[in-house]
Amino acid sequence: MAIKKSELYSSIWASCDELRGGMDASQYKDYVLVLLFVKYVSDKYAGQKNPLIVVPKDGSFADMAALKGKSDIGDQMNKIIARLAEANELKGVIDVADFNDADKLGKGKEMQDRLSNLVAIFENPSLDFTKNRAEGDDLLGDAYEYLMRHFATESGKSKGQFYTPR
Repeated sequence: MAIKKSELYSSIWASCDELRGGMDASQYKDYVLVLLFVKYVSDKYAGQKNPLIVVPKDGSFADMAALKGKSDIGDQMNKIIARLAEANELKGVIDVADFNDADKLGKGKEMQDRLSNLVAIFENPSLDFTKNRAEGDDLLGDAYEYLMRHFATESGKSKGQFYTPR
């Protein structure tokens, strides 16, 4: 069954709620889109022959989910994203958000809980991209537009500075 955009948007909103307080709203996309990308490519391409995106060993969303509750979750998430970026020549593209930034995500237990909750949001069974067969459905692009619509203006910037609607 295809993913409903309402479920996708609900998950994005919940993840933004989890990030509130430590960073400017315009920065939510840096974290949310990276997690969504890792989840999407892990669901769609892990274990496939000749995949469009290579999901390396210790570089999947399942590896992130295994980190929930661990004290070094932020550092380990950065390493998982770095593996995925390196395997697909995406360095400087998907590895720009620092999931170990105490100033944005909190220190110690606060960071551990925030990141664990964030990963749990994307574990929702309704966000199973393996079942999404809609060709030409740009879920990641829709997620980006959703974030821009809702959070670019909160940062005091025009959303036109980030994207131009269709």
